[in-house]
Amino acid sequence: MIIRSQLGQAVRCFSSTARVLAHVSHIGREPIRVPQNVTLTPTPTALSIVGPLGTTSVPLQPYMKISFPEPTMVAISVEDAEIKVQRQMWGTTRTLIFNAITGMTEGFTVPLYLVGVGFRVALEEDPRGTTDGGNGKRLNMKLGYSHTVFVPVPTHIKAEVPTPTKIVLSCTDKHLLGLFAAKVRSYRKPEPYKGKGIFVGTEQIRIKSVKKK
Repeated sequence: MIIRSQLGQAVRCFSSTARVLAHVSHIGREPIRVPQNVTLTPTPTALSIVGPLGTTSVPLQPYMKISFPEPTMVAISVEDAEIKVQRQMWGTTRTLIFNAITGMTEGFTVPLYLVGVGFRVALEEDPRGTTDGGNGKRLNMKLGYSHTVFVPVPTHIKAEVPTPTKIVLSCTDKHLLGLFAAKVRSYRKPEPYKGKGIFVGTEQIRIKSVKKK
């Protein structure tokens, strides 16, 4: 005869219900390593970041919490991870802080390639100077149109033209760099039939075949 208590220990219990884990942001929970030449100053509404390349700040929501578990490490948390909005902003804020630290130490760079017969670009002085918020330089591009395309370079962007078909853009702000790169690309977006246009970074497109009658 087997006693009930012994039988409960001998029989292995199985459950078809998945284990319920607490809601957590897999990106937001990861701490950020802070270089020694970067200074972080948290305030109730923003996190100030000072580095070799300048100063910037990341806005913080009231429910965001900044802590320093180690002198060279910063961690981000929220008041209630069960709330969807806080959980979403948790990972977003962590990414913004990481990008700000990278921008203040190394900066961001993106290349643009002009692909097409006769496509050329040159960096020249802007006759209008800095009146429209530019840095005094502009891109002179020939993109297969009947006219030349001129794009003033903003003050926060550094542009280089190492070859007639390549543009290298640099900036400490990843978001602003992406906006200006998208603006330049918009003047001649890559088309899928001949593969011509302005390509950003490692961008690739799938070539379509022309429909034949």
